[in-house]
Amino acid sequence: MIKNTLFSKTPVCIGPESGYDNYIMAIESSCDETACAIVKNGREVISNVVASQIKTHAQYGGVIPEIAAREHLESINVVIDEAFKQADMKPKQITAFAGTVGPGLVGCLLVGLNAAKTLALVHDKPFIGVNHLNAHLCGNYIDTDLNPPYIALLVSGGHTQIIDVKSYSEQQIIGETIDDAVGEAYDKVARLIGLPYPGGPVLDKLAKEGNPNAFKLPEGKVDGYNFSFSGLKTAVLRLVKSFDGKELPVNDICASFQECVSSTLFKKVKKALEESGYKQVVIAGGVAANSEIRRKIFELEKEGYRVNAPAMKYCTDNAAMVASCAYFNTNTFDDVDVEVFSRA
Repeated sequence: MIKNTLFSKTPVCIGPESGYDNYIMAIESSCDETACAIVKNGREVISNVVASQIKTHAQYGGVIPEIAAREHLESINVVIDEAFKQADMKPKQITAFAGTVGPGLVGCLLVGLNAAKTLALVHDKPFIGVNHLNAHLCGNYIDTDLNPPYIALLVSGGHTQIIDVKSYSEQQIIGETIDDAVGEAYDKVARLIGLPYPGGPVLDKLAKEGNPNAFKLPEGKVDGYNFSFSGLKTAVLRLVKSFDGKELPVNDICASFQECVSSTLFKKVKKALEESGYKQVVIAGGVAANSEIRRKIFELEKEGYRVNAPAMKYCTDNAAMVASCAYFNTNTFDDVDVEVFSRA
């Protein structure tokens, strides 16, 4: 990828074909983490800083966009300075600056994206805008030698997709949720049974203590590689109401719900692998940290597939994955005037 700086117009080659080491500094602020990282050649993390807002939003049971945006403003300069400090680098040593463009919360995205643009303009370096969903996939390139093609399962709070990744820049969504995303379903079910925010990790933990076959919950019947989880959520609601004030078998409900979700994902991914002929599969997104989903997908190794998942710290929102995405030119935006967007 050849990019020009705004003022000097000096061509800068970025990516595997550049012939020299690329250091990308990226900023991520799409939701409730303010993050900055410097990554060498898309795979080696030099520094990685994340300021989380979970404690702030826990009292509200979910993310409040206006509060999140204000906290990003308070944290953004701190995380940038810390990223430079950890890496022991100066702006002049950075090859290019990158920032998340979307999807995400508009007010939050603006903070990080404008910071990345400003750094690029002030230091006369190229700017690269990054799609948040593509960045999650690129978390799999960090500390690995993974290369396309592969089938990817992207599972997050707002998205559930199966993606045919043909090359770094050529991808095709072949299946996605038609209603609730996996992470959304987890959070809604967690609230139904009285679990604290964020509900997904708590539900995953309790499920390990329950019986996954205690309750037979319905699997959404959707053609092809698409998913539906709203019916499952409704089934859990009816199950909870059926106890009519009696003590809920919370662990068994969690385990049964998680078994239904993870089995559905596994079946669709395996079908996509068989029909594509690929021998590699990756999982990505915040819900890729779920223990049972990871376990089931990694079972495919016994059938001869290579399975890859990011380290836990690169599953949830972070800037290292954004820098990796910018380096590999995975559907990025070249225009410094690019605007944020809320939905994919």
